[in-house]
Amino acid sequence: MIRSHRRWIAVFEQHVAKRKNTVLFEIIRLAFRTLGSNKPRAFLTMLGISIGVGAVITLIAVGAGVQKYITGQFSKAGTTLIAVVPGRVSRGGGGGGAAFGVQQAALTIGDFRAVSQNVDGITSSAADFLRVGNLAFEGHTSEVSVAGVTSGYSAVRNWNIKIGRFFDETDGAARNRVVILGQTVVNDLFPDGGDPVDSAILINNQTFRVIGVMEVRGSTFAGDQDAIALVPLDTAQDRLFADASRGAVGGEKFISNMYLQAADDNARDVVKQQTSELLRARHRIGDGDDNDFTVVTSGELINTFGAVLGVLTAFLGAIAAISLIVGGIGIMNIMLVSVTERTREIGLRKAIGAKPRIILSQFLIEAIFLSVMGGLVGVVVGVAGAWGIGKAASFEPIVSLQTIALAVGFSMLVGLVFGVYPARQASRLSPIEALRYE
Repeated sequence: MIRSHRRWIAVFEQHVAKRKNTVLFEIIRLAFRTLGSNKPRAFLTMLGISIGVGAVITLIAVGAGVQKYITGQFSKAGTTLIAVVPGRVSRGGGGGGAAFGVQQAALTIGDFRAVSQNVDGITSSAADFLRVGNLAFEGHTSEVSVAGVTSGYSAVRNWNIKIGRFFDETDGAARNRVVILGQTVVNDLFPDGGDPVDSAILINNQTFRVIGVMEVRGSTFAGDQDAIALVPLDTAQDRLFADASRGAVGGEKFISNMYLQAADDNARDVVKQQTSELLRARHRIGDGDDNDFTVVTSGELINTFGAVLGVLTAFLGAIAAISLIVGGIGIMNIMLVSVTERTREIGLRKAIGAKPRIILSQFLIEAIFLSVMGGLVGVVVGVAGAWGIGKAASFEPIVSLQTIALAVGFSMLVGLVFGVYPARQASRLSPIEALRYE
């Protein structure tokens, strides 16, 4: 008897489960059939979600890729590189802002020599003097940055030579008119190819001999690093840009920046502190007064730019997410129109026994389907957009599974949230009033 009772209970439970599955299948089938009956409307509704998801994925992937690229560029120099730049760089903007200001001042060749000779823990050092010059060769021209640099510049900045050689101390002491070209300049002046080494080119109408070509360095936030020509510092100060380099106190010539390589991470802080103390004494800066120069390590630059780019990426992603909200509003509008158009159908279904939760479920499934399909299309659009931008800008975007899951999940949530109101409106219709609706 007990066994027979249990058997009937099991048969009943299977019947209920089968009936529930049949009802759910019927709801899904009706939802898809309704969407399929008006394909243009469904497509346009999904388009808003697709654009939003695609924009979110593209911006976050591009932002993460740019952050990784720039961090990698700084990291090439190692964590022991220290830069000294003229002027005081201040960071402002309360509440985590990233606004920067610079109070102009000057560094001199005397400052560089004093630091190089008197600060402990420095293994190598370099200085540069930056100006813009016009280069010409056989009718081809290129207006780019011309940097007068010391012989240690290549080792300190990790700027390697592809062909030819770098300057030595003799080139600087003799004020030799020799030049090393970046790859962009080579492409401008020698478009037909060939080896530019030993060619005679003009820089500001002065003849220089090409002694080397640098390896390709690519572009950063600051521009094309290969659009540059290097000459010996003394040549730049005494021959190319003599007027611009003069004027410092004591007759010392100006420099643009100096770079110091510390022996190791432990020596880095010592080098930074001693450099600051020595320059404050040379510039006669009183106690309590701000420096008229800035000493910054490569690690600090990496952290600063990483933080700024991280905030920027999050900000752009938030702006792109607004388009998802707009897409959700579009879904709600379309569903409300659909409720109005199908009022008599809803009334008929309720009159023959359809429960409010069945009507509610059908409209929610339609809204969620639209948002999910739009989200999946948006993933394809976003990945393709990020790849295209990365290809054009020569960096690798980072498309993570977390970003894709977040964008698609958010699109599903948008469909659910903005589909609830139309679905509830449909489920609450009075059968009698719905059947009377014209």
